[in-house]
Amino acid sequence: VGLVLVVPNPGGLAAGLDKNGDAIDGCGQLGFGFIEIGTVTPRPQPGNPRPRLFRLPQANAIINRMGFNNHGVDHLLARVRAAKYRGVLGINIGKNFDTPVERAVDDYLICLDKVYADASYVTVNVSSPNTPGLRSLQFGDSLKQLLEALRQRQEALALRHGRR
Repeated sequence: VGLVLVVPNPGGLAAGLDKNGDAIDGCGQLGFGFIEIGTVTPRPQPGNPRPRLFRLPQANAIINRMGFNNHGVDHLLARVRAAKYRGVLGINIGKNFDTPVERAVDDYLICLDKVYADASYVTVNVSSPNTPGLRSLQFGDSLKQLLEALRQRQEALALRHGRR
């Protein structure tokens, strides 16, 4: 059985705008077919030192080096549970900056355990080039081990929460 989500339209809001779930209801009123919040980490973290957002006017571009700044998964969950929005809500999870890459799976499992019951879907973010070692999780055995651990936990959570 695969994931089946019915969305009112194919236009969604990607993670990054509302990292902490503070604007779920407002974003929900804009007519998106789904909203994804985060990236959230187990513990709050400030992200990279400022400046961390750079405009390149000649190239009509912006460089984003935010570094997963967020108030932590517990804050995000409180905001999700207080929201009135009942549409499709994705939660994007990541590892803390100071968690060694060898322990990254622990951060992802903590977040998955906490958000699973409240998320329509969960996205695993392994793409922050500013988080030490994170890119090593994008390939080979590291990626396979991370995804396998998350898949096994997801199966257990699906049974616990009646999502099978």
